[in-house]
Amino acid sequence: MSLTLMSAGDAGTPWKHPDRYWPAMSHAVRDVSGPLAVVNVAALRYNALDMLVRSAGVPIRVASKSVRVREVVDAALGVPGYRGILAFTLPEALWLSETCEDVVVGYPSVDRGAIAELLRDERATSRVTLMVDDVAQLDAVDAVIPARNRPVVRVAIEADASWRAPALGHIGVRRSPLHEPGEVATLARAIAARPGFRLVGVMMYEAQIAGQGDDTGSGDAVIRWMQSRSGHELRARRAAIVAALRDIAPLEFVNAGGTGSLELSAADQSVTEVTAGSGFFAGHLFDGYRAFDPAPAAAFSLEVVRKPAADIATVLGGGWVASGPPVASRQAKPVWPLGLRTLAREGTGEVQTPLQGEAARSLSIGDRVWFRHAKSGELAERVNQYHLIDGDNVVATVPTYRGEGRAFL
Repeated sequence: MSLTLMSAGDAGTPWKHPDRYWPAMSHAVRDVSGPLAVVNVAALRYNALDMLVRSAGVPIRVASKSVRVREVVDAALGVPGYRGILAFTLPEALWLSETCEDVVVGYPSVDRGAIAELLRDERATSRVTLMVDDVAQLDAVDAVIPARNRPVVRVAIEADASWRAPALGHIGVRRSPLHEPGEVATLARAIAARPGFRLVGVMMYEAQIAGQGDDTGSGDAVIRWMQSRSGHELRARRAAIVAALRDIAPLEFVNAGGTGSLELSAADQSVTEVTAGSGFFAGHLFDGYRAFDPAPAAAFSLEVVRKPAADIATVLGGGWVASGPPVASRQAKPVWPLGLRTLAREGTGEVQTPLQGEAARSLSIGDRVWFRHAKSGELAERVNQYHLIDGDNVVATVPTYRGEGRAFL
């Protein structure tokens, strides 16, 4: 099967009926043993098309770190409205550029081996764009091969999209040191004046909006206030940054946003493209947003191997914790059967996970429990393949990066 995300008729929204959705998944993998991960094709298609609606015609760049399955990335790029990849490492970008003509590395790289590979390949240098926020990152490239001996390198500047709130200080993630338009313009002029580099774009990722749910049931009013104020400030500052850069270089793209901020970012007239990745698989951290309601497209399943008590079922594995602050929300969430919970003193374990609740009473050794990972892409680092499920059948099996023997970070 060649995965397609183009509409294949109305499959409805089966995930709205957990009592049918998850048992159908169990039926589909009834002949597969051990821990496994799946992608529901109908849910994936729904998410991909819903994000296009949310981006309102602004092209979406696929964030590969939140997918890590080439079959899915390729399928997304086959849908009109998706364009290019935002990679997370340079080695990954080089690999993806073998088949994709537009790959932006979302984070600075000082990987000397990968830089050397890039600089020795004219096709790769025409397809891959490096991300920078410091002249020292340009120095790292020149230290590998001087400008006179290599092709021109495409670079984009990442500018800080966090909010420096009065009295509250820094709100957002710690990424680029370049916050003010003048700071970004200074680096842009340095790039323009430096042989061997060409400035082609700018990126600003508003994590405090894109990565923060506003319908979680905890402090939502404060979060919405923060996001509104931050969005207003960011729109004005981004416009000033883009205007300053366009006086220095002809930009090919102005990239913004993430799955959680597609509407806000796409509405900004300074923005020429938005980024999304998590929204394809929809890890459970993306359940708490007012603007959209993604389908749980990716999940994993573990088998019951012990019954230490009548109301406790222990599955093999489970400690597939997402990156970020060490809080409960980063743990995988048991979603079927309904009503299971981890034990406070154990959580999800490296080798086994006890799950407690009335539903555990009906579970027998060998039965399956379904989990959703907190974040979308990191699940792929735990498995070699995803089983693609359509209805209650496995229609294909596709490798993850790990399954293709690739471990980029």
